[in-house]
Amino acid sequence: MILTSSLILAALQVGPNPNTMPLTDGHSEVRERQVREDDTAPTDPAAKWLAQCLEQLDDDASRAHTLAQVQRNETTGADRVLANHCLGLAATELGRWDDAITAFSAARDEIPAGELRAKARFGSMAGNAALAGGQHAMAEILLTRALLEAGEAASAPLQAIAATDLARALVAQNRPEDALVQLELATQLDPANAESWLLQATLLRRLERLDAAQVAIEAAGAASAASGRGAQAPSDLVTGSAIGLEAGVIAVLSGRDEAARASWQSVIDLAPATDAALTAQDYLAQLGPPSTLAPAQAVSQEPL
Repeated sequence: MILTSSLILAALQVGPNPNTMPLTDGHSEVRERQVREDDTAPTDPAAKWLAQCLEQLDDDASRAHTLAQVQRNETTGADRVLANHCLGLAATELGRWDDAITAFSAARDEIPAGELRAKARFGSMAGNAALAGGQHAMAEILLTRALLEAGEAASAPLQAIAATDLARALVAQNRPEDALVQLELATQLDPANAESWLLQATLLRRLERLDAAQVAIEAAGAASAASGRGAQAPSDLVTGSAIGLEAGVIAVLSGRDEAARASWQSVIDLAPATDAALTAQDYLAQLGPPSTLAPAQAVSQEPL
């Protein structure tokens, strides 16, 4: 059965970039939970299979992994691409990073040569899985290729995604200046992406370029505010909290204690009873009351 490339693209375009926020356990960075919701249920057999496989990720990731393996081994062409798509996501849920890298890379390789957007997306997912697995040199290779393919596809958002994740791989390899180049590219390509500005601010702060870090964190705050109008998704709250924490660190290192207090208090007000709020409370305790001069170096935040 021949499946149109439009179905593959639809499956890949669910929500925002799957590689979100600073790298933690890797699951949320790689995962896409379901195919795009349309007014009607998918009628193509392959589309139905993909929807069922993705829906099973929450309930039984191991079963989804097995079903995807069977589907991959029994199909070819676009059907096999979709099988590898679900297989990679199931492997992500299970923390099987080598399996995830292999599946996403296979999906990327089996996409027709002209579908550069889909190739770039799968390449970014493979690179992010490599990041989660601690394979930073491999991540650099995969993400560099994804960045080039996104550029050839003239997709600024996908370029920004790949550049941001490439920066993470470079930071992990102790190459901050190279990483900064990629973050500057990401913010130029997608200035509305608060995460890229946040990571740029953090890296500049680490490099002790506090004036430039202040400019970047203000841009992060503005982008977050613009995208967070109306009901905020959990990811918006995470980003906003991380921006508030970093803004406070930059402020205190710059000798602006009151600005730091205001930033950290905003995190507590925005997302009480969260890890970010607890961190903000700890920072405020270290800084002490307004009459106390606490050493600026007592606090640090490492979102990259």
